[in-house]
Amino acid sequence: MIFEIVSTLFTIYRVLIFGYIILSWFPNGRESPIAVFLGRLVEPYLSIFRSFIPPLGMIDISPIVALIALMFIEQGVYFIVNLLLGGM
Repeated sequence: MIFEIVSTLFTIYRVLIFGYIILSWFPNGRESPIAVFLGRLVEPYLSIFRSFIPPLGMIDISPIVALIALMFIEQGVYFIVNLLLGGM
């Protein structure tokens, strides 16, 4: 039960990040109300990676690194929850 909840939350956050990235590809995409809402949710996390990963020309690869890091964080959370639950 706990693993399903954690998995769902991580999946939702990944979808929010992907949605925010896709909206950035459109003219004025980041100015739409949906993008503003998504930005409030994902920019605090993405800004961590943007602070030390410079863009490659016009391409910002920091969201890719952020998504990979999120996968590692998810695995770490699974490991910790598994330890706390006694190896269930």
